[in-house]
Amino acid sequence: MDFFTVPTLTFGVLYCFFVMAHDRRRILHWNVTRHPSSAWVMQQLRQAFPYDYSTKYLIFDRATNFSEEVATLVKSFGIEPKRTSFRSPWQNGVAERWVGNCRRDLLDHVIVLNQRHLKRLMNEYVRYYHEDRTHLALAKGTPAGRQAVKNSVCGHKIVSMPRGSLINV
Repeated sequence: MDFFTVPTLTFGVLYCFFVMAHDRRRILHWNVTRHPSSAWVMQQLRQAFPYDYSTKYLIFDRATNFSEEVATLVKSFGIEPKRTSFRSPWQNGVAERWVGNCRRDLLDHVIVLNQRHLKRLMNEYVRYYHEDRTHLALAKGTPAGRQAVKNSVCGHKIVSMPRGSLINV
């Protein structure tokens, strides 16, 4: 799990929180807030892991909003908390890679208006990321399980499927 910041049109800062499964690069839970606190993070974790979950570890950094209370809550879920070293983002490389992809694919191309706008953008991006974006680490499959076509035969028709608009507020 981790946070990343998103500037808005009015020079505000929004914090995007996410919990990610490393096995298939799936986003298990995400949300947006203006004021990330330990209590808010704990509520997000309750929503991310509502039932028994087979996760062994939860990797997170040493940010102040990931307090000891958060680590205790994670332990109560039966998950072992793993903190990264100070100033060592490469120790949670899968999460950092997702943040970079999100920035390059989406946030570098649009100016976020407000929290509601960012939630709509992120909802569409997570859907795209799960269903359409292929990954080399998944043998060019998607996190949702769509496999890459191995034998392409000439004469196939390309079909485009419309997606929801990202720019409507």
